[in-house]
Amino acid sequence: MKATPRTARAINDRMALDLLVEMGPLTAPQLRELTGLSRPSVSDLVERLHDARLIEPAGETGADRRGPNARLWRVAAARAHVVGVDVRPDHVSAVCADLAGETVGEVELPGRPGIVAAVRAVARGPLHTVVVGAPGHGSRDGHAEQRELGARVVIENEVNLAAIAEHRAGAAVGRADFALLWLDSGTGGALVLDHKLRRGVSGAAGEVGFLPLRGGDLHDLVSEAPLDALADRVALGVAAIVEVVDPGLVVLGGGVGHQGGSELSVRVQRAVEAICPVPVEVTASTVADNPVLLGATLLALDAARDETFG
Repeated sequence: MKATPRTARAINDRMALDLLVEMGPLTAPQLRELTGLSRPSVSDLVERLHDARLIEPAGETGADRRGPNARLWRVAAARAHVVGVDVRPDHVSAVCADLAGETVGEVELPGRPGIVAAVRAVARGPLHTVVVGAPGHGSRDGHAEQRELGARVVIENEVNLAAIAEHRAGAAVGRADFALLWLDSGTGGALVLDHKLRRGVSGAAGEVGFLPLRGGDLHDLVSEAPLDALADRVALGVAAIVEVVDPGLVVLGGGVGHQGGSELSVRVQRAVEAICPVPVEVTASTVADNPVLLGATLLALDAARDETFG
């Protein structure tokens, strides 16, 4: 079915906005080159987005050039802000980002100050969406927090958010399918299949921590042990995931997985190959920052951009 002019304009507008988010300020000629649109189409697009207060001038480029073709355009980043929150037993961390994805505030509050207090301590400008990483199954709206903050609040399983971070900025970039095995104070998991986070019917997809394991469960994987013994235990968890899901890649995350690095992942790979016939690559997380906080911020930005950009 042929797109209507209005639909075509909306598609082109979103394409241009996504390019400005990804690449930063661009000129109209650069937008023409990147989008393949004609000069009149880009001229109309720039005017339309500027009138809608979605983009703004960002100076000029070229030492000897002036005028419309030299003008740089950027996303109107202050149009909306988001906050990502990571709730831990002994502290709460929060990051505020503008619509372009730039961090404009960070805070870590000791104890249990609550979601609202953390958001208010870090929020800047118009607040659009807050995503909170916390233990528990699935994704749900934080209705009480929404009433207090006047913005959408989504509470999501923290391991799911870490998987989003790993997929966008870590060891699983470019992979359609992978599993994240979270090794921290407890054991958890998340599944990404066909580039999509899979939550399951009740939101518990990937939550492998309570699978029976030789008299205990997978939570026992992270108890203290020499590296080889730890790798053998972790391999049992990896094998259980691989036999059922066959993700092709398992990323070891959480404090234990990240700190263990390649020394742990190589040993786990060997141990899995000895007990599991399904081929799989095992690697350590490569997200440098807090993956839960990063995933929460990325998910909040998705929501804010989808609604603001259209």
